[in-house]
Amino acid sequence: MAQPIEDQVGFLGEACRAVQELSVSRSLLEKYRLEEKSLLRELEAERKAVTDAISLTVKKRIQEINDTYDGEIAKEQDHLKRLRNKREKAKTQGVKERIEEETQELKDKNRELFAELKSVFKRDHVPSYCRSTWYYALFFTRGFSEFIILFFTALIFFLAIPCGIYFLIPERKAFYLAGIYFVSILLFGGIYILINNRTRVRHPEALKKGRAIKNSIKSNRRKLRSIVRSIKKDRNETVYNLERFDDEIAKTEQDLADIADKKQEALNTFDKVTSTIISDEIASSKREKISQLEKEHEDAVNNWKEAQIRVKEQTLFINDNYASYIGSEFMIPEKLDQLADIIRMGKALTISEAKEIYNTMKD
Repeated sequence: MAQPIEDQVGFLGEACRAVQELSVSRSLLEKYRLEEKSLLRELEAERKAVTDAISLTVKKRIQEINDTYDGEIAKEQDHLKRLRNKREKAKTQGVKERIEEETQELKDKNRELFAELKSVFKRDHVPSYCRSTWYYALFFTRGFSEFIILFFTALIFFLAIPCGIYFLIPERKAFYLAGIYFVSILLFGGIYILINNRTRVRHPEALKKGRAIKNSIKSNRRKLRSIVRSIKKDRNETVYNLERFDDEIAKTEQDLADIADKKQEALNTFDKVTSTIISDEIASSKREKISQLEKEHEDAVNNWKEAQIRVKEQTLFINDNYASYIGSEFMIPEKLDQLADIIRMGKALTISEAKEIYNTMKD
């Protein structure tokens, strides 16, 4: 059973002091809370600075390793490209020389045949234009290519030219086209007959011999093309003496592989060893400061926890011993002092009476 309060003023004084002590404790709690937050921010900033410095340094060192080895790799790749170009040029030159060598006999034969053709025509006074492929296609047609020449020649003279003239006439009529074709047939047909009479009729033996010579020339040209195709398709490169290029290319390719291996080894060593050393060096320069901040932060956290406990204990003490009797709304130093003054002045004998008088005064 609770004991009656004999010293009302003293009881109010004790309550006032308890409330004041609680206020001081709360101020300290807030101070420790702000101090803990400030130290935590500073500590995290220092830790981040260390992490950023390590990350930046490691990234820079890796980039330096990559740049160094990539530079060497680029040089070797450029050297390899030049070697391959030289090899390709040497092979191309070798192919040309081989083609020249293996076709020389046929070329010489064709030159001899062409000289024989000129001699035959000159001896029989055959016009020089009769040596042309176009002439033989028109008057001694043989083979698919000459048939094509004959066909397109006929198209030009008996279709393209007459139709072209007809479409140039402003007022086109059917009999105009018939007339144009009639004139074309007379003109071009007459020219064809005239050339035939002056050449084929007058020099049949020379032209027949020329036909045989041109057939031989054409056959030799087919053989030439066949030899050229065969040489270009030939995958055997030993005849071109490219071994010196192949040896140097193989050595350069091996050097490239060695550099790539060394680069990977350097990166692995850096990742497993060097980066750890760099991290330790950077961290050690800040270790003392970070340790000091960690200790200060830990002390601030402990102070804050102790202040929390103290505030909790004082709050419960005030609530159990004073607020439950006086009322929580009067747990303010100014109000407690006024209640005490009311009792001291004899206006009230008890705290309950003083509270009523205080409320009346406020009203």
